[in-house]
Amino acid sequence: MVTVITRNNSHCYYLYRDQAMGFEYDLAKAFADFLGVNLEVKIAEKWEGMIPNLSNGNGAFIAAGSMKTPKRRQQVAFSREYLTIQQHIIVHRKNKHIKNVSDLVGKTIHVCRGTSYQERLEELIAEGYDLTVELHDDIPTEELIQQVEEEKIEVTIVDSNIAFRYRRYHPRIVVSGAIGSEEHLGWAVHPNSVRLLKKIDNFFEEIKANGTFNRIYDQYFAHVDDFDFVDLRTFHWRLKTRLPKYFSIIEEAAQKHEFDWRMIAAQMYQESHFDPEARSHAGAYGLMQLTRSTAKSLGVENILDSTQNIHAGVQHLRNMYNLYDFDKAVGSDRLFMALAAYNIGQGHVKDARKLARQMNLDPDTWASLAQTLPLLRYQKYYKNAAYGYCRGTEPIEYVKQIMIYYDILRHQGIEYRTDRTVLLKPVA
Repeated sequence: MVTVITRNNSHCYYLYRDQAMGFEYDLAKAFADFLGVNLEVKIAEKWEGMIPNLSNGNGAFIAAGSMKTPKRRQQVAFSREYLTIQQHIIVHRKNKHIKNVSDLVGKTIHVCRGTSYQERLEELIAEGYDLTVELHDDIPTEELIQQVEEEKIEVTIVDSNIAFRYRRYHPRIVVSGAIGSEEHLGWAVHPNSVRLLKKIDNFFEEIKANGTFNRIYDQYFAHVDDFDFVDLRTFHWRLKTRLPKYFSIIEEAAQKHEFDWRMIAAQMYQESHFDPEARSHAGAYGLMQLTRSTAKSLGVENILDSTQNIHAGVQHLRNMYNLYDFDKAVGSDRLFMALAAYNIGQGHVKDARKLARQMNLDPDTWASLAQTLPLLRYQKYYKNAAYGYCRGTEPIEYVKQIMIYYDILRHQGIEYRTDRTVLLKPVA
């Protein structure tokens, strides 16, 4: 068994319906699999408690999005970097004029005690900036971001990867200028744990090379640079005003066909914005935008009946997922292919897979199809395709938007602190 010390938040470790998740957790679990051992998770109650707990032997390594700061390097040994980030100013949209360190003079900057944000602000003060910093004892980063959105505080500081993701959940915030140069995240071990550190470095080298790291990263941070304020504000509003009416139907249909209900809800929003009477110019109807031919094949009697439309739409997605032609794709790759087939038809997806093989790309990965589907817009490629011309950029955008909505829905279901999580108390 190997024991990881981490934090209980949406980017390190959390539970959803008793299932452990989180970017750092998924990496740590992959590391345990790499070693061929089980993983034990220990949660540090405070940021500043992680290194003392590591020093006292309460865990083998720290995986918590830790920046490799000079102060921390004096206490622990860091692995090779696995992410490059910058610390950014976070303000409300009303305060977009606050863009750089100079603009922070006269403002109160709120950060959690013991974080790299505190260290960087102390460095800026030592450089001569007249900054006012209010330190909070173990307030989660997201809570400070939410307080900015609610205009309870004016400024906080957040790492770029977290900031851009959380902007989806709190769209009225602005990720403003950076307060320093690019920095690196790494896992930390006791300075004497030389063999373990080497294994961690070998692990990161392997998962960077074989694509595992990118797959884990994309589960949490894919397309974080894409941000449409109006669209996301509308989505958050309609989650409150429209989704509840259809929730039980979505959950029933998703459970029947073995899908995550949040994925179905995200797809439904992309299709119809939760409008039961939605009609497209292409002749698709209802919440799941069924064509009349598809609805008829699935036994739908009233295409605008919400219950029938949802159940038939989820059945149609399952039929796409079960296609024999997709059977070698796994996980999200297979799901994305099914979603693309739902959007443009299975024939075009098959053509894209065939083209991938011709281009010596792996036809069982979505990354390959994201390259070949757009090519089917050009005569050079679609003239030899069995199903002809395809608006191949549309399914790429379709899947991307669904995953953005899905990420927001996942975030709303995070569960913190359960009795089954080992909680490390601060070390005096």
